[in-house]
Amino acid sequence: MKVADAVPEFADAFDFEEFNAMQREALPVLVETDHNVVASAPTASGKTALAELAICKTLSEGGTALFIAPMRALTNEKEDEWERFEDMGYSVYVVTGERDLNPRRARRADVLVMTPEKVDSATRKHDSRRYDFVTDVDCVVIDEVHLLDSERRGGVLEVTVSRLRRLCDPRFVALSATMPNVEDVAAWLDAPEEATFAFDDEYRPVDLQTGVKTYTHGENSFADKYRRLYRALDLAEPHVREDGQALVFVASRQDAVSAAAKTRDELAERDIPVGARGDYDFHTEAKELSDEQLHKAVLDGVAFHHAGLSKDDRDRIEQWFREGKIDILFSTSTLAWGVNLPARCVIVRDTKYHDPLEGEVDISPLDLLQMLGRAGRPGYDDVGYGWVVCDRSDADRYRRLLREGTEIESHLAADLDAHLNAEIAMGTIDDLDDVLSWLETTYYYVRAAAVPDAYDFEGLRDRVRETLESLVDRGFVEMGDDLAIDPTPLGQLASKYYLRLSTAQAFHTLADRERIDADAILETVADADEFDSVSARQSEADAVDAVLGDEAGTLDDGPRKVLAILRASTSDSVPADLRSDAWVIRRNALRLLAALREFLARFAGPRAANLVRRLEARVEHGVSRDAVSLTAIDGVGAGRARSLAAGGLSRPADIVDAGADELERAGLSAGVAERVASAAADLPAIDVSWDDLPDAIATGENEMCEVRVRNDGGSARVGVRVTVNGVEMHETTAYLSDVTTVPVGVFGADAETLDFRVEVTFPEVPLRPVVAERSVRVE
Repeated sequence: MKVADAVPEFADAFDFEEFNAMQREALPVLVETDHNVVASAPTASGKTALAELAICKTLSEGGTALFIAPMRALTNEKEDEWERFEDMGYSVYVVTGERDLNPRRARRADVLVMTPEKVDSATRKHDSRRYDFVTDVDCVVIDEVHLLDSERRGGVLEVTVSRLRRLCDPRFVALSATMPNVEDVAAWLDAPEEATFAFDDEYRPVDLQTGVKTYTHGENSFADKYRRLYRALDLAEPHVREDGQALVFVASRQDAVSAAAKTRDELAERDIPVGARGDYDFHTEAKELSDEQLHKAVLDGVAFHHAGLSKDDRDRIEQWFREGKIDILFSTSTLAWGVNLPARCVIVRDTKYHDPLEGEVDISPLDLLQMLGRAGRPGYDDVGYGWVVCDRSDADRYRRLLREGTEIESHLAADLDAHLNAEIAMGTIDDLDDVLSWLETTYYYVRAAAVPDAYDFEGLRDRVRETLESLVDRGFVEMGDDLAIDPTPLGQLASKYYLRLSTAQAFHTLADRERIDADAILETVADADEFDSVSARQSEADAVDAVLGDEAGTLDDGPRKVLAILRASTSDSVPADLRSDAWVIRRNALRLLAALREFLARFAGPRAANLVRRLEARVEHGVSRDAVSLTAIDGVGAGRARSLAAGGLSRPADIVDAGADELERAGLSAGVAERVASAAADLPAIDVSWDDLPDAIATGENEMCEVRVRNDGGSARVGVRVTVNGVEMHETTAYLSDVTTVPVGVFGADAETLDFRVEVTFPEVPLRPVVAERSVRVE
């Protein structure tokens, strides 16, 4: 069946001319009906075309399609691939982080591309103008729906799909690798029998043979990597000698680099004929690589591929591998889910990897099967070979996985309280009946009905009721006598910021403290349950102690490591031994600090929120207390903030007073100096006037006065606090665009003087508080 005959209007949307057998079978249901569709098929059998057919039907009807990709790296690939739709006049938009979101583009898009986590976050805020686009989709394509079986991410996908069904009831097209219980997913999505496809290995373009090879585990993990590498090269060697190629999956980016370097030496020792050093044109092309280690490796027929490489380098490696110029390619798991880059032989060298947040974890069955599915090059090989290299103790488990596959289970129960709280916080659940109705929309319910003993189906409703009661007891939810359910501010903030409920409770507890300082803030974040699996390796202990000394002795080793990274980040001085995990830990900590800031603004006031905001900026930029205010200026990053502060310009007001000419003399170019000076002028500039306050007051008398707080700069939310002799008289939060007045009572008390202090803080901007003081004599 030719593409041009089947979908003439969208022939240019496909990069091939003829549909294969699997695509032909599914096509009529996809383009001629509105049924929800579930299709499982072997890796590399052409599932992407099914997604594109569903998108084409949606576009032809003037609708909007949402493509849910399993990981962020793939969303960007889809943006590149689907330039074909752009060329046809349709808009494709990848929704990424909060700061980068362009709501207007998202609203106008014909095809949206998002990860499950991003859809979850957006649907939680669907009633805001910023995210209302997410409820205006007509078709949702779930790529790799077997992600449901992921312990960490499956529950997110599950509740997000159930939520979308209630919010806008779109058509669903769910695609997956081969799964034994495809009928459960079909039942969950209400896909009829004629729209449920389970394509078996006969539809694989190349037969796949898989197996497990073991190695003898030693006491040195570094040496074990090389034992596994030699085992992998033993498996790859016969295929490489016969002009085949090998794709070897390893645990980390650094492992990919080091394994490639070692392999170059090993291939030379074994006298395996690889490499293209005699190819002058290839030699010239290789010089264009920006990564020097990669440049050295490719000339010997070896390469590595990971998300840390530049896009140009990754594109070249993929092209050269397809052309056969690279014989052995080492990669992280991203390649398994992304680019269709098959090899005759695929070897999973590492079945365990170090996760900065989880410690040492096993590779997921989904990832492993996805990797092995890359074996076999259509049009070149009759059979592909996939091997798992593992310790003897794990061999039977992996043999069983390869033989039987893995059924797709629900993991919603692990975080049932957080997911239920999110639904209540959004207002989609109003009473107990709604809770039970919501339960029935989940894959958890469908799977429990299918295997009732494994899930205790009879006790399911009781478990959900108990979870609801727990939310009430912990202050996340309020329940009336009529069983009506309402979220509390605590529950709403926990949902808004995607927090584990134990973390939300810890933040709430911190807000109740009489004194909140920087140490307490960083320790609370470091001890959050989001970091509960962080492990401190032996090699890192000295580095942690060097940063913290005897501080935070009550924290366990993992949270101490997180605290050390955060503390060192505030001065851009993270020790070398902690840097490998620092980026991930810092990124997650910044999300938690942003959440804590709003918790404190709500429950403790603007002064505490401002302290968190300044700490947040210091952790992100690595600048001192003196320079942190400068990071509020657009165009001023860490380096520029440090150099300006060192020159005596430590506040935006200093920048405004200095002017562009002075900034040029401080080393900024003319254009940058103008932009920085202008951006500084857009920040709030506070002046406090005491005009109404007397110089003295008689004992026993009193007088009500006003203090004026004027803002001569850009508008901002501020907190204004007035104290006299250290006792708070007045505190208010306001959005200040010009002038506000604050009442001040002057009472002739026993003291000789009344020392008044006005403090203006900025809960949303990392500016230092503005403080003004005035004394009144008591006569």
